[in-house]
Amino acid sequence: MRVSSGMIFDAGIASINRQTASLLKVQQQIASGRRILTPSDDPVAAARALEVTQASDIVAQFKENQNYAVSALGIEEVQLGAATDVIGRVHELAVQSTNSTLTDSARAGIATELRARFDELLGIANSGDGTGNYLFAGFMSSTTPFAGTVDGILAGSDVVYQGDDGQRKLQVSPTRVIEVSDAGSDLFRRIASGNGYFATDYAAGNSGTGVINSGAVSNPAAWNASASQQVAINFTVTGGVTSYDLVDTVSGNSLLTGAAAPAAPGAQRVFQAGQPIVLSAQGAEAPFDLGASVTITGATADGDSFTLAPGGSQSVFTTVARLIGALEAPAGTPAAKAQLASEVGFAVTNLSHAANRISETRSLVGSRMNELDSLGSLNEDLDLQYQQTLSTLQDVDYAKAVSDLTRKQFELEAAQQSFFKISQLSLFNFL
Repeated sequence: MRVSSGMIFDAGIASINRQTASLLKVQQQIASGRRILTPSDDPVAAARALEVTQASDIVAQFKENQNYAVSALGIEEVQLGAATDVIGRVHELAVQSTNSTLTDSARAGIATELRARFDELLGIANSGDGTGNYLFAGFMSSTTPFAGTVDGILAGSDVVYQGDDGQRKLQVSPTRVIEVSDAGSDLFRRIASGNGYFATDYAAGNSGTGVINSGAVSNPAAWNASASQQVAINFTVTGGVTSYDLVDTVSGNSLLTGAAAPAAPGAQRVFQAGQPIVLSAQGAEAPFDLGASVTITGATADGDSFTLAPGGSQSVFTTVARLIGALEAPAGTPAAKAQLASEVGFAVTNLSHAANRISETRSLVGSRMNELDSLGSLNEDLDLQYQQTLSTLQDVDYAKAVSDLTRKQFELEAAQQSFFKISQLSLFNFL
């Protein structure tokens, strides 16, 4: 094969270009700190690096979700703490109002503060998260959840809830979706009234000073099994002796006799103020057992009546409004004072339920925030592991790269020098 001068020049230039490209690649690896500049440099490692990068990006997205969840739950916890403080203050004012030395004007002063506390609590229930969404509106986060006034409630209209029962959630890990809100309907509206089983009340026409408490259930199974869960306690005063009949208001029968009410005076029980009225058969009475009892203090008058019925739910706003209405009403007679004492007692019981509900929700919020802290620590560990894996796959070995750079420089210089020498080999030099 004949080697021409053109072939020598072409081969020399190609070799120098190859050496230059190889040197440039090593220089780029050192400058970028990356061993893999293009997927063709190491297809297997490049594919693995892409998988690890995608996994790392997912962790980063979950981290952002976790930060949002922590922020939302933190704001909710602050508002729930404020609601707890307000309910605590209302409870304190309710207890203060039971002081028998207070005048109507003093109680009206307490009611004035309670109106301010009502508005404050309503404002908390309508609080936002700082991004234009309402905390306690459920999925309807752009709608103001609660609307109403004290006077509206006293006129017969409860505070209106305009949200829904939805609970917003956010995925904060591949396997965990966490709640970042709580519906106001559960927090402020569906509050158990009475003792959780039944609620007590007094007849508006009572003329005595009797005050009924919220009662207690000692045998829940008996209460749940009883068909007589709506009971009236009707009082009779004869010859200076006060007695009472227990009447099933659904059937109209006396529980003491099993026959139509009222029971004969001799079949009724003798009333002792402050002693529990046991809602189960005593002695020779007709068999019945509600597994519960109530206590009435004070002196009841002939014809006075008290009732108990299965407990429902009542909004905390209604509880506060009813308390305000009771304190603003004149209490110039013993009977009026007894009714006021009953209303305050009902309010104290229902406020305790409301405080418990908010406390339970705060506990749930706290547990979610603790879980987010744990997930955040896990994400940091995962991210560190992914970065270490990427470093192993992609990062350049500087000691090897510098050695390769020196070698490539030497090879390029050798190629240049050899090309220079070979290019001088020409017959024209011997003419």
